[in-house]
Amino acid sequence: MTLLREETILQEKPSGDKPCVFIHTNHKQILGALVGAHSIRRQSRHNEKFDVCLIRHADHPFLKAKEGQPFLRDGVLRIWRNEDLQSFTPLRFMPPEKMGYQGRAVVVDPDVFAVGDVWDLLSRDMQGKAILCRPRDRRSRSVAGRMATSVMLLDCAQLRHWRVEEQFESMFRRELDYKDWITLANEPRESIGLFESGWNDLDRFSRATRMLHTTKRWTQPWKAGLPVDFTPADKFKQFPPLGWLLWARRKLLGDHALLGRYRTHPDANQEGYFFGLLRECIEEGLVAPEFVKEQIERLHVRADALAVMQRSPAPDQILASLPMTA
Repeated sequence: MTLLREETILQEKPSGDKPCVFIHTNHKQILGALVGAHSIRRQSRHNEKFDVCLIRHADHPFLKAKEGQPFLRDGVLRIWRNEDLQSFTPLRFMPPEKMGYQGRAVVVDPDVFAVGDVWDLLSRDMQGKAILCRPRDRRSRSVAGRMATSVMLLDCAQLRHWRVEEQFESMFRRELDYKDWITLANEPRESIGLFESGWNDLDRFSRATRMLHTTKRWTQPWKAGLPVDFTPADKFKQFPPLGWLLWARRKLLGDHALLGRYRTHPDANQEGYFFGLLRECIEEGLVAPEFVKEQIERLHVRADALAVMQRSPAPDQILASLPMTA
C-alpha cells in the first residue's frame, strides 16, 4: 500500500485465528510504527503464522476527550495532552481486548525495531504466565520491581481485567496512578515472567539484540534537530528538588519550555538501521516519499531524513558488523 497521508493508512485487524503483533502509536510517531512493522515482517521466517496490526491513538476517542484534564502520575497531577509525543501509551494494554481475550499477542512501542524473528517470542513456552516482559532496571532479573511494558508477550485469556478505557478514566478520578499502571505495579507478581533483555534492548545494539528499542526520547534517530515535544517525568521520588524544579517549569512556562531540541543518537548503527529500513520501505512501495515529506513538514520527522536515508548502510550490512555485546 502507498502511504501518502496518515488518513489513508489501512489499519489491519487481527484475523482471530493467529497470534498478533500490535504496534501502538499516534500521529507523531506513525513513521516509526510503519518502519517497525516492516522490520518485524523483514526479520521473520514465519510471516504466515501471525498478524501485524497498528493501534492508533486517533481511533480511540476516549483519549481525545480528556484533553487538558488533570490525571494522576507518579503521585502528582499532570495535564493530559493528546499532542504529547507519547499520548499513545495507554493503548499498550489494548491487545487483549482486540484479540477478544483469547490467543497470544506481542505489543511494542513505535520506536521498537525487530532484529530477531518475533515468532521465536510468540511461540515460546510462557510457563503459565500471563505476561512476559523485562524489568525497567537493567541490572534487575526480578519481577519484584517496576516492569518495562514497551515490549510484552501476552496470554490474552488471562488478562480479562485489562479494560483500557475504564482504567484510563480511573486516572482522572485519581484512583489509578499512570506510573503504577504503565509499570505493572498492580499486577500479581506471580502472573509476570521474564524474557531475555534482548527482546527489549534499551538503546543497546549488539548480536544479542532481538528487538532494538530506541527508548531515550531525546535521541530518537528520526527526531534529531526538532523541538522536543514530550513531557519528562517530574522525578519527585528519585530527587525531589529536581521534581519541584521541573514542576515549576511546566506550570510557569508550559509543558515543553526550555527543553531544547532532539539530539543525534550516539550510536551510528542505531541511526543507520532505522534509516536503512526506511529506505527499504520506500523502495518496496510501503511508504511513499511524499508521506515522509509530509511528516517532515509537520515536524514529526527531522528535516534531513531523506538525505540521511540515502547515505545509510543497508540493514544487513549493519547487522553483520554488530559487536557481540553492547
